[in-house]
Amino acid sequence: MHFAASIDLPADVETVAAMLATRDFADRRAAAVGAQEHSVQIDRAGEAFTVTADLTLPTTMVPASFRSFAPATVRVRLVEAWGPPAQDGSRTSTLTVDLRGVPVSVRGNQQLVPAEGGCVETYRGDVTASVPLVGKRIESAAAGAVQKIVDVDRQIGRDYLAQR
Repeated sequence: MHFAASIDLPADVETVAAMLATRDFADRRAAAVGAQEHSVQIDRAGEAFTVTADLTLPTTMVPASFRSFAPATVRVRLVEAWGPPAQDGSRTSTLTVDLRGVPVSVRGNQQLVPAEGGCVETYRGDVTASVPLVGKRIESAAAGAVQKIVDVDRQIGRDYLAQR
């Protein structure tokens, strides 16, 4: 199932990219989604960077009708691999979310583009569930969870930038 979302942020692409590449922002994101445990690794290669977050989430993140498919907690690996800025200042990343013990994966990309008054971060990708018969319903529920995470990113991103 395809998903698309966007966030308007009140800072330029360079400032937002710098925010996304900090442990502080990753820690705030983990807390905001209710992670019971998390670890973050940030790797830099010139102006490119990759943020890898391993999270342990309660199954309350999984819709009640699908919790029987999930273990007591869900281990999630989120990897955002951001490239260097393009000539116009925009940035693009690949996005992968793997849920261990749950037959769902998310693959997509993100983009930061300059906009009046700041920048826009867009998310596009696909949610895939490998469960016979109910896979499409699981994908729909997982796409809803992706939207909730985007909403969290919007709030913590704006809060973070307001404090700078």
